[in-house]
Amino acid sequence: MSAQRQPASQRQSAVRLLSGGGIAILVAAVIVLGMSFRTVGAGERGVLLQFGAVTGTVLNEGLHAVIPFVQTIEIMSVQTHVLPAKASAASNDLQSVATQITINYHLDPARVATIYRELRQEYELRVIAPAIQEAIKSTTARYPAEGLITNRSGVRDAITESLRQRLEPHGIVVSTVNITDFDFSAEFNRAIESKVTAEQRALQAKNDLERIKIEAQQKIEGAKAEAESIRIRSEALAQNQRLVEWEAIQKWDGKLPQFNGGGALPFINITPGGTPQPAPARP
Repeated sequence: MSAQRQPASQRQSAVRLLSGGGIAILVAAVIVLGMSFRTVGAGERGVLLQFGAVTGTVLNEGLHAVIPFVQTIEIMSVQTHVLPAKASAASNDLQSVATQITINYHLDPARVATIYRELRQEYELRVIAPAIQEAIKSTTARYPAEGLITNRSGVRDAITESLRQRLEPHGIVVSTVNITDFDFSAEFNRAIESKVTAEQRALQAKNDLERIKIEAQQKIEGAKAEAESIRIRSEALAQNQRLVEWEAIQKWDGKLPQFNGGGALPFINITPGGTPQPAPARP
Protein backbone atom coordinates (compact mmCIF):
# COMPACT_ATOMS: atom_id res chain seq x y z
CA MET A 1 0.00 0.00 0.00
CA SER A 2 2.83 2.39 0.86
CA ALA A 3 4.48 1.74 -2.47
CA GLN A 4 1.30 2.62 -4.27
CA ARG A 5 0.74 5.83 -2.29
CA GLN A 6 4.24 7.24 -2.84
CA PRO A 7 3.97 7.79 -6.56
CA ALA A 8 0.68 9.65 -6.02
CA SER A 9 2.27 11.92 -3.44
CA GLN A 10 5.14 12.64 -5.76
CA ARG A 11 2.74 13.47 -8.52
CA GLN A 12 0.92 15.95 -6.29
CA SER A 13 4.22 17.61 -5.35
CA ALA A 14 5.14 17.84 -9.00
CA VAL A 15 1.78 19.42 -9.78
CA ARG A 16 2.22 21.93 -6.98
CA LEU A 17 5.72 22.73 -8.18
CA LEU A 18 4.55 23.21 -11.72
CA SER A 19 1.65 25.34 -10.55
CA GLY A 20 3.96 27.58 -8.50
CA GLY A 21 6.40 27.87 -11.36
CA GLY A 22 3.60 28.76 -13.77
CA ILE A 23 2.45 31.57 -11.55
CA ALA A 24 5.98 32.91 -11.25
CA ILE A 25 6.44 32.77 -15.00
CA LEU A 26 3.12 34.51 -15.51
CA VAL A 27 4.05 37.24 -13.07
CA ALA A 28 7.43 37.67 -14.74
CA ALA A 29 5.77 37.86 -18.13
CA VAL A 30 3.40 40.55 -16.91
CA ILE A 31 6.32 42.55 -15.50
CA VAL A 32 8.31 42.24 -18.69
CA LEU A 33 5.27 43.21 -20.74
CA GLY A 34 4.74 46.25 -18.55
CA MET A 35 8.36 47.25 -19.03
CA SER A 36 7.97 46.99 -22.77
CA PHE A 37 5.72 50.07 -22.97
CA ARG A 38 6.19 53.60 -21.76
CA THR A 39 3.91 56.62 -21.97
CA VAL A 40 5.04 60.14 -22.83
CA GLY A 41 2.56 62.62 -21.37
CA ALA A 42 1.18 65.90 -22.71
CA GLY A 43 3.76 68.67 -22.77
CA GLU A 44 6.62 66.16 -22.61
CA ARG A 45 9.16 64.52 -24.88
CA GLY A 46 10.90 61.19 -24.34
CA VAL A 47 14.64 60.74 -24.86
CA LEU A 48 15.30 57.13 -25.85
CA LEU A 49 18.28 55.58 -24.06
CA GLN A 50 19.90 52.25 -24.88
CA PHE A 51 22.01 50.79 -22.09
CA GLY A 52 22.00 54.31 -20.65
CA ALA A 53 23.38 56.00 -23.76
CA VAL A 54 21.43 58.67 -25.65
CA THR A 55 20.34 57.26 -29.01
CA GLY A 56 19.28 60.64 -30.40
CA THR A 57 15.68 59.49 -30.86
CA VAL A 58 13.05 61.85 -29.41
CA LEU A 59 9.62 60.36 -28.71
CA ASN A 60 6.48 62.48 -28.94
CA GLU A 61 3.43 62.27 -26.70
CA GLY A 62 1.76 58.85 -26.56
CA LEU A 63 2.47 55.16 -25.90
CA HIS A 64 5.81 53.71 -27.05
CA ALA A 65 7.32 50.19 -27.05
CA VAL A 66 10.84 49.64 -25.73
CA ILE A 67 13.10 46.62 -25.28
CA PRO A 68 13.03 45.67 -21.60
CA PHE A 69 16.36 45.90 -19.74
CA VAL A 70 17.92 47.37 -22.90
CA GLN A 71 16.05 50.57 -23.64
CA THR A 72 14.62 53.21 -21.32
CA ILE A 73 12.93 56.54 -21.85
CA GLU A 74 13.95 59.73 -20.05
CA ILE A 75 11.04 62.18 -19.79
CA MET A 76 11.80 65.84 -20.53
CA SER A 77 9.21 68.60 -20.02
CA VAL A 78 8.80 71.06 -22.89
CA GLN A 79 6.13 73.12 -21.15
CA THR A 80 6.72 76.76 -20.18
CA HIS A 81 8.53 77.06 -16.86
CA VAL A 82 8.51 80.12 -14.56
CA LEU A 83 11.78 80.82 -12.80
CA PRO A 84 12.19 83.77 -10.36
CA ALA A 85 15.73 85.03 -9.85
CA LYS A 86 17.62 87.85 -8.14
CA ALA A 87 21.03 89.38 -8.75
CA SER A 88 22.97 92.21 -7.10
CA ALA A 89 25.10 94.52 -9.23
CA ALA A 90 26.38 98.07 -9.57
CA SER A 91 24.82 100.66 -11.85
CA ASN A 92 26.71 102.90 -14.25
CA ASP A 93 27.01 105.56 -11.52
CA LEU A 94 28.23 102.94 -9.01
CA GLN A 95 24.98 102.63 -7.06
CA SER A 96 24.28 99.21 -5.56
CA VAL A 97 21.07 97.68 -6.89
CA ALA A 98 19.44 94.29 -6.43
CA THR A 99 17.27 93.30 -9.39
CA GLN A 100 14.51 90.72 -9.20
CA ILE A 101 13.19 89.18 -12.41
CA THR A 102 10.91 86.37 -13.50
CA ILE A 103 11.87 84.43 -16.61
CA ASN A 104 9.49 82.27 -18.65
CA TYR A 105 11.26 79.63 -20.74
CA HIS A 106 10.83 76.21 -22.33
CA LEU A 107 13.05 73.55 -23.86
CA ASP A 108 13.25 73.27 -27.63
CA PRO A 109 11.36 69.99 -28.31
CA ALA A 110 13.66 69.10 -31.20
CA ARG A 111 16.78 69.41 -29.04
CA VAL A 112 15.82 67.64 -25.81
CA ALA A 113 18.15 64.72 -26.63
CA THR A 114 21.12 67.08 -26.82
CA ILE A 115 20.01 68.90 -23.68
CA TYR A 116 19.82 65.60 -21.79
CA ARG A 117 23.17 64.43 -23.13
CA GLU A 118 24.92 67.66 -22.07
CA LEU A 119 22.99 68.76 -18.99
CA ARG A 120 20.75 65.89 -17.90
CA GLN A 121 17.91 67.46 -15.85
CA GLU A 122 20.19 70.08 -14.28
CA TYR A 123 19.88 72.77 -16.97
CA GLU A 124 18.44 75.37 -14.57
CA LEU A 125 21.32 75.01 -12.12
CA ARG A 126 24.12 74.58 -14.65
CA VAL A 127 23.10 77.00 -17.43
CA ILE A 128 20.06 79.19 -16.73
CA ALA A 129 20.99 80.51 -13.26
CA PRO A 130 24.53 81.65 -14.26
CA ALA A 131 23.15 83.22 -17.47
CA ILE A 132 20.61 85.23 -15.45
CA GLN A 133 23.30 86.55 -13.11
CA GLU A 134 25.52 87.61 -15.99
CA ALA A 135 22.68 89.16 -18.00
CA ILE A 136 21.45 91.25 -15.08
CA LYS A 137 24.91 92.44 -14.06
CA SER A 138 26.03 93.33 -17.58
CA THR A 139 22.77 95.18 -18.31
CA THR A 140 22.64 97.03 -14.99
CA ALA A 141 26.18 98.34 -15.52
CA ARG A 142 25.05 100.13 -18.70
CA TYR A 143 22.49 102.38 -16.96
CA PRO A 144 22.66 104.98 -14.17
CA ALA A 145 20.60 104.05 -11.15
CA GLU A 146 17.85 106.52 -11.94
CA GLY A 147 17.79 105.31 -15.56
CA LEU A 148 16.96 101.80 -14.38
CA ILE A 149 13.70 103.21 -13.04
CA THR A 150 12.83 105.67 -15.80
CA ASN A 151 13.76 103.27 -18.62
CA ARG A 152 12.42 100.07 -17.09
CA SER A 153 11.14 98.66 -20.38
CA GLY A 154 14.50 99.23 -22.07
CA VAL A 155 16.30 97.45 -19.23
CA ARG A 156 13.89 94.53 -19.47
CA ASP A 157 14.39 94.22 -23.23
CA ALA A 158 18.18 94.31 -22.81
CA ILE A 159 18.10 91.54 -20.18
CA THR A 160 15.78 89.47 -22.39
CA GLU A 161 18.06 89.77 -25.42
CA SER A 162 21.12 88.90 -23.36
CA LEU A 163 19.47 85.78 -21.94
CA ARG A 164 18.31 84.64 -25.37
CA GLN A 165 21.80 84.92 -26.77
CA ARG A 166 23.25 82.94 -23.86
CA LEU A 167 20.60 80.19 -23.61
CA GLU A 168 19.60 79.56 -27.25
CA PRO A 169 22.82 77.60 -28.00
CA HIS A 170 21.83 75.17 -25.24
CA GLY A 171 18.34 74.56 -26.68
CA ILE A 172 16.59 76.72 -24.07
CA VAL A 173 14.06 79.20 -25.46
CA VAL A 174 13.35 82.38 -23.46
CA SER A 175 9.73 83.47 -23.90
CA THR A 176 9.46 86.56 -21.69
CA VAL A 177 11.33 88.34 -18.92
CA ASN A 178 9.62 90.57 -16.34
CA ILE A 179 11.36 92.86 -13.86
CA THR A 180 9.53 92.52 -10.57
CA ASP A 181 11.63 94.87 -8.42
CA PHE A 182 14.65 97.16 -8.15
CA ASP A 183 16.06 97.45 -4.64
CA PHE A 184 18.50 100.33 -4.09
CA SER A 185 20.51 101.41 -1.08
CA ALA A 186 18.84 103.40 1.69
CA GLU A 187 20.86 106.53 0.79
CA PHE A 188 19.78 106.38 -2.83
CA ASN A 189 16.14 105.85 -1.86
CA ARG A 190 16.27 108.94 0.35
CA ALA A 191 17.87 110.96 -2.45
CA ILE A 192 15.17 109.87 -4.88
CA GLU A 193 12.46 110.71 -2.35
CA SER A 194 13.94 114.17 -1.78
CA LYS A 195 14.17 114.80 -5.51
CA VAL A 196 10.60 113.71 -6.09
CA THR A 197 9.42 115.92 -3.23
CA ALA A 198 11.30 118.93 -4.65
CA GLU A 199 9.87 118.32 -8.10
CA GLN A 200 6.37 118.07 -6.68
CA ARG A 201 6.81 121.34 -4.79
CA ALA A 202 8.16 123.07 -7.89
CA LEU A 203 5.24 121.78 -9.89
CA GLN A 204 2.82 122.97 -7.20
CA ALA A 205 4.43 126.43 -7.21
CA LYS A 206 4.23 126.57 -10.98
CA ASN A 207 0.58 125.57 -10.87
CA ASP A 208 -0.10 128.22 -8.21
CA LEU A 209 1.60 130.87 -10.34
CA GLU A 210 -0.44 129.88 -13.37
CA ARG A 211 -3.58 129.97 -11.27
CA ILE A 212 -2.73 133.47 -9.99
CA LYS A 213 -2.05 134.68 -13.52
CA ILE A 214 -5.33 133.23 -14.73
CA GLU A 215 -7.26 134.79 -11.84
CA ALA A 216 -5.61 138.19 -12.46
CA GLN A 217 -6.40 137.99 -16.14
CA GLN A 218 -9.97 137.08 -15.27
CA LYS A 219 -10.21 140.17 -13.05
CA ILE A 220 -8.79 142.36 -15.82
CA GLU A 221 -11.23 140.98 -18.31
CA GLY A 222 -14.01 141.41 -15.80
CA ALA A 223 -13.05 145.07 -15.22
CA LYS A 224 -12.91 145.65 -18.98
CA ALA A 225 -16.32 144.09 -19.34
CA GLU A 226 -17.71 146.25 -16.52
CA ALA A 227 -16.22 149.42 -18.03
CA GLU A 228 -17.66 148.57 -21.39
CA SER A 229 -21.01 147.93 -19.76
CA ILE A 230 -20.89 151.34 -18.03
CA ARG A 231 -19.95 153.06 -21.27
CA ILE A 232 -22.80 151.41 -23.12
CA ARG A 233 -25.27 152.34 -20.36
CA SER A 234 -24.00 155.95 -20.31
CA GLU A 235 -24.38 156.25 -24.04
CA ALA A 236 -27.83 154.77 -23.78
CA LEU A 237 -28.83 157.22 -21.05
CA ALA A 238 -27.48 160.15 -23.03
CA GLN A 239 -29.31 158.96 -26.10
CA ASN A 240 -32.50 158.60 -24.07
CA GLN A 241 -32.07 162.13 -22.66
CA ARG A 242 -31.69 163.59 -26.13
CA LEU A 243 -34.72 161.63 -27.24
CA VAL A 244 -36.80 162.99 -24.36
CA GLU A 245 -35.71 166.53 -25.13
CA TRP A 246 -36.48 166.09 -28.78
CA GLU A 247 -39.94 164.71 -28.02
CA ALA A 248 -40.59 167.63 -25.65
CA ILE A 249 -39.62 170.08 -28.34
CA GLN A 250 -41.90 168.33 -30.81
CA LYS A 251 -44.85 168.69 -28.39
CA TRP A 252 -44.12 172.32 -27.31
CA ASP A 253 -46.55 174.98 -28.61
CA GLY A 254 -44.01 177.79 -28.61
CA LYS A 255 -45.32 179.53 -25.41
CA LEU A 256 -43.40 179.64 -22.18
CA PRO A 257 -44.60 180.99 -18.87
CA GLN A 258 -42.95 184.29 -17.99
CA PHE A 259 -42.23 183.35 -14.43
CA ASN A 260 -41.60 180.13 -12.51
CA GLY A 261 -43.78 179.11 -9.69
CA GLY A 262 -41.87 181.09 -7.08
CA GLY A 263 -41.66 184.25 -9.16
CA ALA A 264 -37.94 184.55 -8.52
CA LEU A 265 -36.35 183.48 -11.78
CA PRO A 266 -37.63 184.38 -15.21
CA PHE A 267 -37.97 181.80 -17.88
CA ILE A 268 -36.10 182.18 -21.11
CA ASN A 269 -38.36 183.38 -23.86
CA ILE A 270 -37.95 182.04 -27.34
CA THR A 271 -38.82 184.65 -29.96
CA PRO A 272 -40.51 183.70 -33.18
CA GLY A 273 -37.15 183.89 -34.90
CA GLY A 274 -35.83 181.25 -32.59
CA THR A 275 -33.43 183.50 -30.65
CA PRO A 276 -33.78 183.11 -26.92
CA GLN A 277 -34.40 186.38 -25.10
CA PRO A 278 -34.74 187.19 -21.40
CA ALA A 279 -38.29 187.55 -20.25
CA PRO A 280 -39.39 191.14 -19.58
CA ALA A 281 -39.15 192.30 -16.02
CA ARG A 282 -42.37 192.50 -14.07
CA PRO A 283 -43.40 196.02 -12.90
